[in-house]
Amino acid sequence: MLKINDLEVYYGLIKGVKGISFDVKKGQIVSLIGSNGAGKTSTLESIVNDVKKKGTILFNNLDISKFQTHKIVQSGISLVPEGRRVFINLTIDENLRMGAFNNDDKYEELREHVYTLFPRLVAKKEQLAGTMSGGEQQMLAIARALMSSPKLLMLDEPSLGLAPKIIGELFETIIKLKDEGITILLVEQNAYAALEVSDYSYVLENGKIALEGKGSELLKSNEIKAKYLGA
Repeated sequence: MLKINDLEVYYGLIKGVKGISFDVKKGQIVSLIGSNGAGKTSTLESIVNDVKKKGTILFNNLDISKFQTHKIVQSGISLVPEGRRVFINLTIDENLRMGAFNNDDKYEELREHVYTLFPRLVAKKEQLAGTMSGGEQQMLAIARALMSSPKLLMLDEPSLGLAPKIIGELFETIIKLKDEGITILLVEQNAYAALEVSDYSYVLENGKIALEGKGSELLKSNEIKAKYLGA
């Protein structure tokens, strides 16, 4: 579904991502793990054309490397950014309507679906997003991304700063979305949680892919255990 070739990302003279290539197959959960500054977020931002980059990005065999961001969303890719970035002065319902900018005719149907996925949002749908807990904001950020009916959903650090119980619920939802046919590209510092749900994973170090393999296999890797799992 997604093919990245020789991707480089620049911040001024600094190269944050140094010529990586990887694939995301349809129907899979693929994760990018690594320490802070490894280039994970930069990779996701390059896919939605939010940073200066070089390289080729193919989505369903279509070259989207130079597409504007809204065209990339319309083609079937949505990003849930790090830090949630919900519209804090809008209600839950209003945030969802913003997410459906290219899907207004399906708004009611999509809204009911995301409320089924995140039932705790229903009772607060008229509440301002800025008054919600971190976990509820993360649920809203994912729900808003789903309002564009993505074929590929990219999640950037969804568990960051959340309580273990909420993290568990979020990862259950990620698996449910995969079962519904949505392909997932996941960036996550919680390496254990990411590898546990991933069909395939890439380990980024200093802007390069240092290791790759099935999530279940990397969980058994002594190198991964030592660097990322605290073993």
